[in-house]
Amino acid sequence: MFNKVLIANRGEIALRVINTCKDMGIKTVAVYSEADEKSVHVLEADQAVYLGQSEPLESYLNIDKIIAAAKETNAQAIHPGYGFLAENSLFAQRCEKENIAFIGPPSAVIKNMGDKITSRKIMADKGVPVPPGLTGAETDIEVMLKHAEKIGYPIIVKATAGGGGKGIRIVNSPEDMEEACQSASREAQNAFGNSEIYLEKFFTKARHIEFQVLADMHGNVIHLYERECSVQRRHQKIIEETPASVLTPALRDKMGEAAIAAAKAANYVNAGTVEFLVDSDMEFYFLEMNTRLQVEHPITEMTTGIDLVRQQLEIASGNKLSLTQQDIKPRGHAIECRIYAEDPARGFLPSPGKIHYIKEPKGPGIRNDCGVYSGFEVPVDYDPILSKLVVYGESRDHAISKCAKALREYIILGLTTPIDFLLDVLNSDPFLKGDIFTDFIEDHFSDWKAEVSDDDADIAGIAFIVDELCNKRKPKSQPHEKGEAVTPFQTLGNWRL
Repeated sequence: MFNKVLIANRGEIALRVINTCKDMGIKTVAVYSEADEKSVHVLEADQAVYLGQSEPLESYLNIDKIIAAAKETNAQAIHPGYGFLAENSLFAQRCEKENIAFIGPPSAVIKNMGDKITSRKIMADKGVPVPPGLTGAETDIEVMLKHAEKIGYPIIVKATAGGGGKGIRIVNSPEDMEEACQSASREAQNAFGNSEIYLEKFFTKARHIEFQVLADMHGNVIHLYERECSVQRRHQKIIEETPASVLTPALRDKMGEAAIAAAKAANYVNAGTVEFLVDSDMEFYFLEMNTRLQVEHPITEMTTGIDLVRQQLEIASGNKLSLTQQDIKPRGHAIECRIYAEDPARGFLPSPGKIHYIKEPKGPGIRNDCGVYSGFEVPVDYDPILSKLVVYGESRDHAISKCAKALREYIILGLTTPIDFLLDVLNSDPFLKGDIFTDFIEDHFSDWKAEVSDDDADIAGIAFIVDELCNKRKPKSQPHEKGEAVTPFQTLGNWRL
């Protein structure tokens, strides 16, 4: 096992990895930019290395600086978290070249799975169902129109590289094709440095369901069951849950087998996620494979009791999986809500700024993976995720009720968050009934506006004032003779009975 691991990330995911390393007795190295000098992950790690200015290319996306930090601190391995360089095959390749363990799959696997055309071909060759669509990138609009007519509208234009909902356009008619292709191509070029696009059949009333897999270096592959990820904004998930209530036991088993087949087809190693689309006829299709730890991994941990970061470290160090498929027996129901610094009433625009006060929900079955604190300045340079609120219940209804309670208790002052929006989603009839599809937000919450009562405003204002007073008040020391025992009453400042 490794003695020291560098975490090439920031915020809550860096802190998440640090916590497991501490449990395993592994020393940790944080890296940070100018904007993150006072971040929690920097304070919690055993060592911290400054990378540079806040711009990602000068810090978290700078491969040379991260490799230099690993060498400087004698870190044996690098955990990339998610985002930034987590799915960058060149970064993984550089780690291999420098003899630093990359806690993730081999660089060749990242490269193959990162290209949607290549991954489609690999899966189709091994019998994993893929959506009808082009088998290669295309630039000719006439060719795109011809294939779209054959497949049937609506279709979806996709960037061949990257992810995160970028480079995607839905086309409902031939008249919209040219603009959609040009727009998707431009966005893909800006986001990934690759303008290539292709098209697939777009399924209305579809669900986004993914399976967590673990694969070691010795050919052993298992899955840890599914996560329902259909509640999305701008093709990015905001609420996830497990299990998926729509799956029958037979369909769940079939999709689990397909997930394992997909991992084997890709020659996969470490933790990964196979993403599927399930249509209205309950047919499923391979979408992509995420070659990293997912943002929503905690809900799988809550229902299986398995620490996925520990598994990643064990696999990367060369150990065989200690678990078999028969060992995986999920229990109960778990839900995750992503808490971002963003405004759902304004198209989920980022809302950076200073957090004046934060009060996290607590209680049995409540987990909040948080990377911020009262007084922290949320920078404009990075993804605006603040925390991931995760709850566990004995049933779906129990988990929803507990999650709603936790959201009501969650207070963040100083910037806009989607807490009220998430609460309204959880309490909506379609969500309660499990009628959730990838167009859920557009269908039910496109015109959502926050409703703030006078009571809410008063409570928030009081909480802010109390916090400010507590931070500014300096307890006055009480005089005492040298050698005299100091009682608690002498250190409390001004007080009276």
